[in-house]
Amino acid sequence: MNPVKDTSLDDAVTHYTKGRFSEAFALFETLAHAGDKDAQAWLAALYANGEGVSADLPRAIDWYKKAAIQGHTQAQTNLGAMMLSTHDALQNEAEGVRWIMIAAENGDPFAQANLAGLFAKGRGVQQDDAAAAHWYRRAAEQGHYPSQARLGFSYATGRGVERDRVQAFAWLSLAAQHGVGTALNALENVLTDMSVEEKRAGATLFDQWRARTASGASPARLMPLPG
Repeated sequence: MNPVKDTSLDDAVTHYTKGRFSEAFALFETLAHAGDKDAQAWLAALYANGEGVSADLPRAIDWYKKAAIQGHTQAQTNLGAMMLSTHDALQNEAEGVRWIMIAAENGDPFAQANLAGLFAKGRGVQQDDAAAAHWYRRAAEQGHYPSQARLGFSYATGRGVERDRVQAFAWLSLAAQHGVGTALNALENVLTDMSVEEKRAGATLFDQWRARTASGASPARLMPLPG
């Protein structure tokens, strides 16, 4: 009997979703050692969160890196985030930024939002408001609510983009409908300066983007994230 052949990633996920973390860990570990990049990413998350095994950040990083090298986009995002957020010898800002950039280019909205934040703050990269707005827009267009709010703020204030009340209205409205309170407050301020024509144009743009981002609007991940 081949334990790898008889082990299913779906079985491992089922164990995890039912709270059977030890069983899930054993199956993910078998598949991860066999080279399955999805299992490697899951195993990394279990090590990061201490689920089914004692928390072990170095091992989490190692397994995320194995999956990331194989092109697993979420692993690239999580690896970059861990390298940036760890406050000890495991921290590697340059490598963290590199993996975030790779994941952002590969289309992960969470990586795009993180990269935008790095450009906004000038952390690990040269501070660049235009680049921040660009990456916030990339994430916002995929339905990432916080990025929709940030992009709306950018248009409302002219930070990194030309000031545009219509664009600000649309993106702040998209974020506000999902409970981003700061977006609602900013939207109220934008509305006070908008003409009837601008409000009409903003509502049309809002409807267009709401339809485009509806399918990808959930912020949920397909796998656990490190705490």
